[in-house]
Amino acid sequence: MKKKLLSVLLCTAMVAAMLAGCGGKKGSDEGSSDSAESKDADSKLKIGIAMKTQDGPYFVTLTKAVQEKCAEIGLVEKASDVVVLNADMDVAKQSENFETFISQKYDLIFVDCIDPDNVIADEKAAYDAGIPVINIDSGVNDGSYSVTTVYSNNEQNGRMCGLSFAESMGDEEIYSIMLSGEKGNVAGTERRQGLICGILEQRLGITEEEAWKLTKEADDELLSKGSYTNEEAKFTIAGQGWGNWTVNDILNDANDLVVKTKDKLNTMFGENDQMLFGGMQAADDAGLTGIHYVAAADGAKEAYDYINGTTTSKSGEYYCTGENSPVQVAITATNIAKEILVDGADPDSYDEVTMTEAIAVTKDNVDERYEFGF
Repeated sequence: MKKKLLSVLLCTAMVAAMLAGCGGKKGSDEGSSDSAESKDADSKLKIGIAMKTQDGPYFVTLTKAVQEKCAEIGLVEKASDVVVLNADMDVAKQSENFETFISQKYDLIFVDCIDPDNVIADEKAAYDAGIPVINIDSGVNDGSYSVTTVYSNNEQNGRMCGLSFAESMGDEEIYSIMLSGEKGNVAGTERRQGLICGILEQRLGITEEEAWKLTKEADDELLSKGSYTNEEAKFTIAGQGWGNWTVNDILNDANDLVVKTKDKLNTMFGENDQMLFGGMQAADDAGLTGIHYVAAADGAKEAYDYINGTTTSKSGEYYCTGENSPVQVAITATNIAKEILVDGADPDSYDEVTMTEAIAVTKDNVDERYEFGF
């Protein structure tokens, strides 16, 4: 069983190129278009994607991008040669899909897993069969049997958005609400804490390390009391709602929070774009104006349209979102696959986590990042 080191990329200036941007990966160049040679003159590479779902634009875009990037860099002749098996959020079906790829002797499997524990046995079976597995989007609780996990840098995406927004606000008080996904969700926690860290770091003029320490305390207070205030930073989170990452599920909490805070509310934070769209609807319905919308992550093209002014909201402006790009995940993951299948890289040599570059998408760069949205 191989041992790996966890790659933690806290300084975005050092992030190299999934999510490009690769943590310590060699030869994973975003613009790579070298044609891969097959294992021998008569054989073709067999590559599969074990997807947890195709329900939602992120997952559809991720699947399509992996297929297209495999074709672009020459791992397959055409995108459709990469076989997709969709589990429809059924862990038993995902295990069956792994069994299919293994029995048919595939050369490599990409997987966006449903459950971080259940998939371990599936990945071990592939590992024992000599088939490399690259996790995309979703991590696993034991990375011993996979090459690496490729996803976005949630903490730093949130932090960069928080830093940028806090600077844009000058000395104005930030009186906000937080729209969160699921209680205990790791990605959501990282995104939310990143936002808080960036705001405290910028407003208090402290180091990132100092800000993270304060952030842990702030988040504990938010979760336990339902609100958080730092008077010195002129920063308040007056309430937190939970919305399971969707527009419809956040509406009840967003409506309640808007009613309770409308006299002072000027900012809505979200752990993804979709919940902010729900918050925006609640603010529009309440007749609010002057609201700033700040997402820690996603990069939905609908959000980009709000950021660049193509689409507008009567309640306020969509300031930024963190780039959680399925296209960048695909670029990074497929380049790693090429390194292994074509260049002969050791699958056991990769870090347990490979993160894409953290980017806060604002009016200043939304046009250049638009192609990486979904």
